[in-house]
Amino acid sequence: MKIAVISPHPDDETLGAGGTLLRYKAQGNRIYWINVTDVEKGRGWDDTFVSKRREQIRRICQFYQFDGFYNLRFQPGTLEQMDKRLLIDRIGGCFREIQPDWIILPDANDAHSDHRIVFESCMACSKVFRYPHIRKITTMEILSETDFGRPDGMFVPNCLIDISSCMEEKINALLIYDTEICDPPFPRSVEAVKALGTIRGGMAGVRYAEAFKLIKSIE
Repeated sequence: MKIAVISPHPDDETLGAGGTLLRYKAQGNRIYWINVTDVEKGRGWDDTFVSKRREQIRRICQFYQFDGFYNLRFQPGTLEQMDKRLLIDRIGGCFREIQPDWIILPDANDAHSDHRIVFESCMACSKVFRYPHIRKITTMEILSETDFGRPDGMFVPNCLIDISSCMEEKINALLIYDTEICDPPFPRSVEAVKALGTIRGGMAGVRYAEAFKLIKSIE
C-alpha cells in the first residue's frame, strides 16, 4: 500500500501521523510526504532559521525513510490569498506521480487557514474518476491546530490506530523540530503529545493511539 501524508507545514506530518507512518513503514508499506509550505530568505525569516529548517526537513526524511518527498515551497500563511488552482494543480501532480492508496490530510476545521486550504485542495484532487487509485481518505489530529478549531465543527475521530510500539520513535522524530517544541502548557510539547496518545489509546484499548477522521473508504 502507498500512503501519502500532506502537511501544510513541516512538523504537521509528525504531530498528526508520525506513529502511523512508522508503523505502516515497518510493515512493508510505502510512505510519502507532501509538504506544502516552507520558509525562504527574504520573506520574514533570517538565514539562520532557514538553514535550520532545511536541516530539520533533511533529518525528518532520513528518519522516516520516506519513499518519496515533495516540498511545494509555498509561503506559509498565504494560501488563503493565492489562486487555489495553482495549489490544486501542484498537489494533483504529486498524486498522479505517487498514485497513493491512502491520503492523510489536515482536518477541515483546523484553526490555521493554511490547513483548511490544504484540505480543500486535496479533496479537489481525490475525485475517483480522476484519481481512481485513492481508496482511503482520512484527516489527522494536529495539536495546536485541530484542538483550536471552531466549536461547531470539532474533530471527532472515528478511526484509531495503535501506535504503542512506535510512540518513542514518534517523540524522537518530533524532537528534530526543536524550534517548534516547547515545555508545557504549550500544546506542541512532548508531554502533550504523549497525553493525547494516551487518551486516544484509552479509546482504542491500547497504550497509545493516533486518531483520524475517516472521510472515505473504498473496499
